[in-house]
Amino acid sequence: MFRIQSSQSIARNAGKIFLGSRRESGKIGYLRCFGPTTDSIEGVRTFHGTSIKQKALPDRHGTTIISVRKNGKVCIMGDGMVSQGPMIVKPNVVKIRRILPKDRKDDKGGTIVGFAGSTADAFTLLERLEGKLDEYPGQLSRSCVELAKGWRTDKYLRRLEASLIVADENVSLEISGNGDVLESYDGILGVGSGSPYAIAAARALLDIPELSAEDVARKAMNIAADMCVYTNHNFRCEALDSKAGESAAEKEKREKAEQENNIEQSADATKDESK
Repeated sequence: MFRIQSSQSIARNAGKIFLGSRRESGKIGYLRCFGPTTDSIEGVRTFHGTSIKQKALPDRHGTTIISVRKNGKVCIMGDGMVSQGPMIVKPNVVKIRRILPKDRKDDKGGTIVGFAGSTADAFTLLERLEGKLDEYPGQLSRSCVELAKGWRTDKYLRRLEASLIVADENVSLEISGNGDVLESYDGILGVGSGSPYAIAAARALLDIPELSAEDVARKAMNIAADMCVYTNHNFRCEALDSKAGESAAEKEKREKAEQENNIEQSADATKDESK
């Protein structure tokens, strides 16, 4: 005859789950189910609760890189901290690069790139991107798509852990190892552990007409450096002229402000006529 034990006795036997017991020749034997307990399995329910253990979120790259496009200018700015766990290895690393075409002699124009993640992985991707830009000159979007395709499908490249922000005079893009090539609708992009703070601050400052693209980026980076422990105040910036002009969001806000101003002027004129 089998006797099912209580749930308390089942839970006490860590590593081995006893389903019942039986008597044979005056001796007690156990029927055992060998296997891992629920405590060692991620994403399963526990015996005495309904909560599900969740896997930890993946770590963000410990840095902050932001790109701002405004009033005919585009800039990418990043901090200089390199960390290894809780330790600061170096405070003044350059994480912003400018890629120039082979036929250009001056150091203006070209493509500016900012990276977050492993340094060796980032430079490997930068070399690949430079090769794609030479293969497709003047076509940054296509070059980034081709880079993302190789990054996603190649069995060696897919192990690289880095994120890139690239910008030229026409477009700003973010490239990730998941095969994503993203263009921001408002001209602001960010990667790294402090990027949520920097992006939020930059979007709040974008409406101020007196601030240039570099001013917005610098103020946003200061806020991110004050909030993110993996971001310092040693900033590096690269900028170039933008042909794209104002973004769609900036145009919409400007038209809305002009419309509200016209309505106010019309209301004032109506009041004057009534008097």
